[in-house]
Amino acid sequence: MINFKEDKDLMPLNHSCAHVMAQAVKHLYPNAKFWVGPVVEEGFYYDIDLGDKVIKEEDIAAIEREMKKLAKDGKRIIREEISKSEALERFKDDPYKIDLISRMDENTTVISCYTQGDFTDLCRGPHVETVKELKYFKLIKFSGAYWKGDSKNKMLQRIYGVCFKTEEELNAHLNELAEAAERDHRKIGKNLEI
Repeated sequence: MINFKEDKDLMPLNHSCAHVMAQAVKHLYPNAKFWVGPVVEEGFYYDIDLGDKVIKEEDIAAIEREMKKLAKDGKRIIREEISKSEALERFKDDPYKIDLISRMDENTTVISCYTQGDFTDLCRGPHVETVKELKYFKLIKFSGAYWKGDSKNKMLQRIYGVCFKTEEELNAHLNELAEAAERDHRKIGKNLEI
């Protein structure tokens, strides 16, 4: 299996796709707040506060449709470095971003934002040049995740996805995931009534 985090081509592609997913979520759920959206070995995810809303399968399909519209739009992804005070002002209505910014030492940390169209998020990057490069993606699963991994904190919605340069690469990866799921020992044991 591919390690998206270590692949020099897939890492920025998936990082950018995470932002497009967040932008799509923001379009569909205007009150959404975002914690983090990193690239991980299996692709990317974003942790999202949707208030009392819990993501369902049909929501994933709607988010993917909105992502496709955004990718077709072809907006450039623009990086901007800002001061800690500018960051605190820009994200003053988002407690998750304020928490992140408040813990940053601006003497040792470059605070940067990435913007595409009507969406801006705090991020180190790197990203691709335009959202037009993000055509071949799939949101593959979703779950709950406690803010900062602490069960005493609020449960956020975590949406996972993958993005590739070509449709063939995406389909090959999705086939690998399906085959791996078929070989899952829990499923095999259940089918054998073990």
